[in-house]
Amino acid sequence: MNLLAITRHPMLLERLRTAFEGAGHSVQEEPSLLHALASEAWNGAHLMLVDAGGDPLDGYRLCNLLRAESRSLFRNLPIFIILEHPPTPADRTRLAEVDGDGFIDANASIHRLLLTLGPLLDGTLLPGPKPRATLLAMGLRSSQAERIQEVVQHLGFDLQTCTQDQLAPLVQTFHPPILFLGCGRSIDRAQAVLRSLSGLQRPPYPILVGQLADEAGQRRLLTAGAMDWLTLPLSAPMMLHACRRAVEWVHVRRIQQEYQVQINDLVEQRKVLELETASLRNEVLADSLTGLLNRRAFYQHLEHAVNQWERHHRSFVLILGDLDYFKLINDRFGHLVGDQVLGAVAQRMSASLRRSDLAFRIGGEEFAIILTESSLSAGTEVAEKIRRRIDEQPVTLESGQNVFPTMSFGLGVPDLGDSAGLFARVDQALYLAKRKGRNRIEVLPAAE
Repeated sequence: MNLLAITRHPMLLERLRTAFEGAGHSVQEEPSLLHALASEAWNGAHLMLVDAGGDPLDGYRLCNLLRAESRSLFRNLPIFIILEHPPTPADRTRLAEVDGDGFIDANASIHRLLLTLGPLLDGTLLPGPKPRATLLAMGLRSSQAERIQEVVQHLGFDLQTCTQDQLAPLVQTFHPPILFLGCGRSIDRAQAVLRSLSGLQRPPYPILVGQLADEAGQRRLLTAGAMDWLTLPLSAPMMLHACRRAVEWVHVRRIQQEYQVQINDLVEQRKVLELETASLRNEVLADSLTGLLNRRAFYQHLEHAVNQWERHHRSFVLILGDLDYFKLINDRFGHLVGDQVLGAVAQRMSASLRRSDLAFRIGGEEFAIILTESSLSAGTEVAEKIRRRIDEQPVTLESGQNVFPTMSFGLGVPDLGDSAGLFARVDQALYLAKRKGRNRIEVLPAAE
């Protein structure tokens, strides 16, 4: 007998081999649920163990797929779910929902494995028969339906006849993999039934039964959704062949649907990861006190701006600002008030910029601004607007006191294709503004 274990528990595999290979049984392993799904690794297996957990596919979903109507030949395959803990009521509910046969502890001893699985492999304990899958027949004579029933029962199917009014409810109830549709002389009626199937969830594979229509009629029926055709008198080998093709087609469709589910899950997980990454990136690159970008972000954006200027001649202006006598504010009012002043300055700075401009806090009381697609004269106007907003609007504290901060600025434009050199030159302009009395702007002209 062949035992298939789809598991990532190597010690369990070793105990399974020790327990059963000495008795002539074969233990095959498959570490990946998705690979097992793609390769149909369960073909030829007499007993299957599968890990409960898995991402994106887990053992319960795989069991449910095998128990589906498209694989009636596997409805009696014993399937056990491997757990790393004692089964909970929720585990037992899920097992019942997917029609599994039991649980196996990932740490089960050889003795326990022999007691649980040995009788199944030795044939002394057979699993209870699973319900047969139902096939539908419509528009057939009773003799034709009986002939088809004789053949399909050997494949593990039952056949139920229905009328056109009963078709849709029975498809929703039984999810039949195959519909045998008598076409007779009325192509219009068969065509209408085929078209109605397209609006159903999980429609069956339609096999027409009857004499071949002319070429135009065949084209109409195939266009409407016919998948196969059995001519009269019915041949048992041809019926078996058609049923096997139908089972394979439905199974492939279900695997495609399962893969689509996994792809959709992965897409959703990717979106979540992208959001989490963006959030983490914001935390890494944002200044928690002011909400502006931080020093690390400044150097990244400055380097990028210089590269864009050098390659594509995209102009920008770099502004450096420093609060005047900020240490005195901290010494007089305390660091909490100092933080309030920094936050107020950051707000006024942001309110003075376009959405495409970037503001940074690069030190204690040091700020930087990158004005995209701007000239030196336009940058000077922006710096002057920010300077006035800070100078003319005091920061009012909760105590009612007013603090009157001022800020000095230096600014310049790139000219040598070197971000470090540009920063150093604009910093010199800022230092010059400090030397000339503070609360002013100094512009570093571009080098000729």
